Amino acid sequence: MFFRSGRFLVIFAGYALSFGLLAGVASDVAPPRGEAAVLLKQADDTKTSNHAEFAALMGRLSDGSLVLSPEQQLYREYLEAWQVAYGGDYKKAISLLDHVIAQSGDAVIRVRAGFTAVNILGIASRYEEAFARLDPLVDQLSRVTDKETRLTGLSVTSQFYSEAGQYDLAVEYADKLLAENPIGQGACRGRYFKLEAFFKSGSLRPTTEQFRDGIDECAKVAEPIFGNLIRIYAAKAELEQDKPAEAVKLLQRGYDEVARTRYPPLISLFDATLAQAFWKAGDQVSTRRYARGAVDSGIKDEYTESLATAYRLLYELDKRQGDPSSALSWHEKYMAADKGYLNIVSAKALAYQTVKQQVLARKLQIDTLAEQNKILQLQQALSKKAVEASRLWIILLVLLLGFIGFVAYRIKRSQLKFMKLARRDGLTGIFNRQHFVSEAERLLQYCCKSNRDACLVLLDLDHFKLVNDTYGHAVGDRVLKRAVAACQAHLRSTDLFGRLGGEEFGMLLPECSPDRVLARVEQMRAAIAAVSTGESGGVVTVSASFGVASAATSGYELRQLMTDADDALYEAKREGRNRINLSASRGAQLSLV
Repeated sequence: MFFRSGRFLVIFAGYALSFGLLAGVASDVAPPRGEAAVLLKQADDTKTSNHAEFAALMGRLSDGSLVLSPEQQLYREYLEAWQVAYGGDYKKAISLLDHVIAQSGDAVIRVRAGFTAVNILGIASRYEEAFARLDPLVDQLSRVTDKETRLTGLSVTSQFYSEAGQYDLAVEYADKLLAENPIGQGACRGRYFKLEAFFKSGSLRPTTEQFRDGIDECAKVAEPIFGNLIRIYAAKAELEQDKPAEAVKLLQRGYDEVARTRYPPLISLFDATLAQAFWKAGDQVSTRRYARGAVDSGIKDEYTESLATAYRLLYELDKRQGDPSSALSWHEKYMAADKGYLNIVSAKALAYQTVKQQVLARKLQIDTLAEQNKILQLQQALSKKAVEASRLWIILLVLLLGFIGFVAYRIKRSQLKFMKLARRDGLTGIFNRQHFVSEAERLLQYCCKSNRDACLVLLDLDHFKLVNDTYGHAVGDRVLKRAVAACQAHLRSTDLFGRLGGEEFGMLLPECSPDRVLARVEQMRAAIAAVSTGESGGVVTVSASFGVASAATSGYELRQLMTDADDALYEAKREGRNRINLSASRGAQLSLV
């Protein structure tokens, strides 16, 4: 089974035995007729825990020395699809699985092949097709009793709902895994999916004991990848509590086991998380080492959270060490990776909603056709004497058709509304990072062609983490919304305003000279400083630091403007916060308190 986990790709693998040892067991003596069934079962049982043994068994099943029945040939083809997908040939794997689904007379193999195909489609970024196949398979799963098939189906379903942001559904299927297999692989996978959904949703932070129990359960059933995925989330929880040393200890405890899996995406994520921990601990040498490791072990041409994290840290390191050329190079790679990763996340959520709406639309079409058939049947059955009496029924059926059409119209409106919401930040209502970057690049191209000035402003709320730690995230959210409102009061309809992440925001002000921008930004700074939130513990006040870059000196490329504005913002922070810094040129800033 294959699937994307959180923000990266996971393919179950283990390497307890070497291929050479297993290959040496082969004999020139013709195997007994029942050996094929035994080897197929052994290959199926070892594919998620011992990849070397699985590969050796597949070689034995494919060397022509065994006599396989037609159904056994399809079973071997299903396992072959799993093997080639592990090697990255997703197109061939889907083709093999579709052949098995079309030809096999075994309902269990068809359902297993279907869920595996859904998983591989997700890996290949064919999200709409994956979700379209998932719902019918979930319906079929309720009629399947085979343990391994149900384990596969429930795992894939929980993971896909988590990837689409449907965390309640993800937890529901994780609980089914735990209920059906409380002491086996289901106990490990169910705990992982449940902890992942809780962690990503932010509704409930798992405890240290829950993380430890999950790691222990996965160790019992030799699932090193799932166990170390849980370990990563446990380390991230430590980092959220500003305990980088604990995070480092936790990750290093599993590092050798992760290295033995030889699976690049997991190793890349481990390295990226370790780099984050060392960065928070102030160890720049180790930060660079593990960040480079995350880049080197990542999958080529695939955007992941770990790759974006590594590029960002390398950019921060070179910027801090005074190497602007190298810092700019890393910053460009970070922006590309971050944008690509956010596009993947949005595509998953949008694919889920699109397929859901398509299913509803198809159901309405079927209902409409059924009602139309009823009308035709009624008209044909009516005699001339009954025409007058039947008109009332026809009118009622026409009204029903009108109602169905109205519902279809409302569904279409909800689809358009969802696409609009996908561009907005859920808390503040302004543009999210992805849409802000896209619109800013478009607006800068327009300004460049028409020879108009433009300025980019980055702002960051000072000591905002202290507000969250002291008063809680609910108060922090209110502070963010009031700060956004304070800025919006001084923005024009042509200005762009977006939340770049956490307490950092960006504004692009077209047709506005630096002098005018500084005056407006000063009004924003004063307005934010005047914002206060009354709480039981006292009055919460915040301030903000601003970095400003002008296209007149930095050019019309967004990445250069963001780099210069970010440097100016960094200088404002370093000089005492609650101030504005204008990047006068690449390398020099003007500071305004």
